[in-house]
Amino acid sequence: MRLVKFTHACVRLDDGDRRLLIDPGVWTEPEAFDGVTDVLVTHEHDDHVDLARFAELPAGIRIHAPGPVAALATKAAIPQTVRVVEAGDEFTAAGFRVTAVGGRHAEIYDGLPGCANLGYVVEGVYHPGDSYFVPDVPVTALLVAAAAPWGKLREALDMTRAIAPSRAFPIHDRMLSSDVGYGNFDAWMDLKAGTEYARIPLGEAVDL
Repeated sequence: MRLVKFTHACVRLDDGDRRLLIDPGVWTEPEAFDGVTDVLVTHEHDDHVDLARFAELPAGIRIHAPGPVAALATKAAIPQTVRVVEAGDEFTAAGFRVTAVGGRHAEIYDGLPGCANLGYVVEGVYHPGDSYFVPDVPVTALLVAAAAPWGKLREALDMTRAIAPSRAFPIHDRMLSSDVGYGNFDAWMDLKAGTEYARIPLGEAVDL
């Protein structure tokens, strides 16, 4: 299996003919969709889902998402099938085994945004969306948010140490504006996360 990193929170899992895309938002490169049959969406924010882009894609692509995303997709009349997913669901997407976990977006302030957020564990690879939820299923590779309005370095480190994956990689990093920001987060993760940590250059991949 290969993990391909795209801008911000979007990644793709490739294994032979299987291609599964997770959280393609408004900053996602068009090539992220190459060969994709299924898409996982964690929640409704446009840095994680771009419904206007979906409307231009083939109708055969299957989308798996929380109920609020499905409702927005229906309103936007996108041509793809949207499967509503809830925490605890186990299903297959693009031939990968997936478990949906979590359920709520991390708080920014005063209970906001208060929306649904699902994390997905895909054959050991965990994409938490906008949360620090610690699942009770095995995780070998963790994708951890590097920068967000709701984000906190301490919580990113605590989540990583609680999950104890074999490897960790940063996502949700578009808000870091320079190598200084990247370097600071990377240095702390390398020092304190307790796992093998590495940043994946945009458009490149690692073997898992």
